[in-house]
Amino acid sequence: MQMLEYTADIQDIGKRLDKFLAEKNDTLSRSALADIAENGGVSVNGQNVGKKYKLKQNDTVILTVPDPVEYEAVPEDIPLDIVYEDSDLLVVNKPKGMVVHPATGNYKGTLVNALLFHCKDSLSGINGIMRPGIVHRIDKNTSGLLIVAKNDHAHKRLAEQISVHSFKREYQAVVYGTIKENGKVDAPIGRNKNDRKKMCVTYDNSKPAVTHYEVIRSYSTAEHSFTHIKCILETGRTHQIRVHLAYIGHPVAGDDVYGPKKVIKSLNGQCLHAKTIGFVHPSTGEYMEFTTELPQYFTAFLNKIG
Repeated sequence: MQMLEYTADIQDIGKRLDKFLAEKNDTLSRSALADIAENGGVSVNGQNVGKKYKLKQNDTVILTVPDPVEYEAVPEDIPLDIVYEDSDLLVVNKPKGMVVHPATGNYKGTLVNALLFHCKDSLSGINGIMRPGIVHRIDKNTSGLLIVAKNDHAHKRLAEQISVHSFKREYQAVVYGTIKENGKVDAPIGRNKNDRKKMCVTYDNSKPAVTHYEVIRSYSTAEHSFTHIKCILETGRTHQIRVHLAYIGHPVAGDDVYGPKKVIKSLNGQCLHAKTIGFVHPSTGEYMEFTTELPQYFTAFLNKIG
């Protein structure tokens, strides 16, 4: 258990406690800090308060961080859409709504739980007991292809390709607005200081990020215009496509984090699909490429706006 003490300055007057703590602490997410507050782990001037407490000048805030609890991912008999499999790796078509690996709030029903059931002990251990086999990730509400390593040799070789940007990843998305020409977004991405769960374009503690996009078709409805595009990742930062497209004024349709407040609820998340993946096989040296059809939610939305 760790106890951290902070003092509210004049610029913190009226600020919500959870926002204040998120600004002061960059190791815990805002949601994790809110959970600690709601469970009695935060006191102001010696009194336990909730996350919505509004600070006064010179308030003394004490945050009690509990010791981390170790969890181990367990196998679950969950169906997998396996596009390719051999003794070194799998290529899996992940559905929208499935979390890739267990984490706070999502310890069951993840892709890793399904992989542990399917592969038994044949998964790389480089990323630890909570992320066995996971070489790269896609967001919960992004669908599409992702590669899984069955052993450490394969994991290292595939990770090397990602690090030098030779790993091919093409996505398709539907975005707000009309994009007339193909283009590129070259803008660094880092953690949002005001909300640790979000990323943003920033030059402060950021990493280079490059996304190429190509126009497939434009659409227009009574309320909005949309563009169906292909995105090619040159780098692979967290939320990269979603952040970059929002940055240029064309957020992904259905994105409830980086898109407009009035979200398209019928999409149940962003209209973004990892359609193609290409890499050099870690053992044979052969270049391999896989692609999938657009999922039903994606084509249904195209038909709706078309």
